[in-house]
Amino acid sequence: MNTEALITMLLTQGIVVSFAAYFFYKVLTIKPKQEPDSFSENDDEKERQSIE
Repeated sequence: MNTEALITMLLTQGIVVSFAAYFFYKVLTIKPKQEPDSFSENDDEKERQSIE
């Protein structure tokens, strides 16, 4: 393999690994979104629905 091909391959792999590491870090450090409580709308119901 000549020098230009080796440099191109290493640069490409470096860029791909950098993007992957950046987005992986971003996913791990994202703050959780505040979601509404889906059960708060059903607080006044006394019985559960039967599954048939």
